[in-house]
Amino acid sequence: MRNFRATLFNEMTSKNRTSIEFVLFDWDGTLLNSFEADANAYMHLFGALGMRWSIAELKRHYSPNWHRVYRARASASRQMGRSGSSVGIFLPKAAAEAADCALRVLRIVDRRFKLALVSSGSRTRVRRQLREHGVSSIFLVKVCSEDAPRRKPHPAPLRMALDKLRALPQVCVYVGDAPEDIEMAHRAGVRAIGVLGGSPVPQRLRAASPDAMIETIRELPALLKSF
Repeated sequence: MRNFRATLFNEMTSKNRTSIEFVLFDWDGTLLNSFEADANAYMHLFGALGMRWSIAELKRHYSPNWHRVYRARASASRQMGRSGSSVGIFLPKAAAEAADCALRVLRIVDRRFKLALVSSGSRTRVRRQLREHGVSSIFLVKVCSEDAPRRKPHPAPLRMALDKLRALPQVCVYVGDAPEDIEMAHRAGVRAIGVLGGSPVPQRLRAASPDAMIETIRELPALLKSF
């Protein structure tokens, strides 16, 4: 069985595609194994609010934007005014462990491309985790939830990163594990790669029609040779 299992949804050739110069990444779920920690935090938070929700229900409604997770239930929406500050208590404390292979991949990709990060995570948490894993300096630009006026899947966070990089959309690719990542990239005119392995919503990720998909992040360096 081939180790490399990438599916290209749009056939690309060197004649009709511009070469990639910048690779922009999502953080949670794509480079960081964070869903289990996030799920525990959500369960803790909902439990504290007297709302019962299963992991299966969370996966069904999962989004990088926690506002969307709340709005998935009418009862959660009614709690927003009282619980918005609680998210700041529970979610940043969700301890997540970075996969060693993801960090190795970053260093490999950094040899050929300029890298940036566009995350829905809080600036304080994401920047701390980047420092803890020794990869902060790899990213030329870091855009977190507080930095952009709108959240994924709106293209504003990605467009902000492109502006800071002074990069044209056609020479960029975005790598993420959620359908919101793919939608954001396409709305910004950027090609998108979906990572199935870390995604809590693989069916929705496929349905978002990324330009390519990989099973695990370790397949990324080989795939980028096709772009």
